[in-house]
Formats: sequence, C-alpha cells, structure tokens
Amino acid sequence: MGITKTQIFNSRQNELAIIFKVLSNPARIAILQYISGQKACICNDIVDEIGLAQPTISQHLKELKSIDLIEGAIDGKKVCYCINLKKWKEIQDLLNSFFDKTKFNCC
Repeated sequence: MGITKTQIFNSRQNELAIIFKVLSNPARIAILQYISGQKACICNDIVDEIGLAQPTISQHLKELKSIDLIEGAIDGKKVCYCINLKKWKEIQDLLNSFFDKTKFNCC
C-alpha cells in the first residue's frame, strides 16, 4: 500500500481520518466504554476487563492518547485513565458536522 498524500486533503479531512483510524479498532471502543463507566481506571483493571495482554492494552491506550481522547495520571506505579471530556466534545462536534453536511444520494 502506498503512502497517503495527506497534503492534498484539507485539515478537517485529515483530522477525521486520524480519528476514524484510531477508533476503528474494537478493542479501543471497548476500552473507551469501560473507562467512560468508571470514575478512575487503572491499566490492570482494563486488562482484566477487556481480556487482552497488558502490552496490547498499553498500545491501544497510547493510540487513544495520541488524539487526546484519554488522559492518564500517574499514581505511584499505576496510571489512572479518564476520558478527556473537552476533546470528546470536540470530536463529537466534528463528527456531527461531517454527518450533518453529508448529503445522501441513492442510485
């Protein structure tokens, strides 16, 4: 597969593509659902809940953090994760704008 020519697309298209790419993994959706139901969450709790290996969960958390969708606070040797509500709202607004402006045309 070739390299995507991101420079030929506008910033909104590139931003949406990055968000969709990060959210395209069902494990990340499960992690987000789990975190959003907790007041605070420790990485090992996520491992127990989701059923994937700790390094795999860590990689998924890294991807979610790459778009600032989650935040992590270090508490001793543990990291507590939570949803970044400001970014969550920005992503919701961006997605709503995308779908609101999309015209559906059937053949």
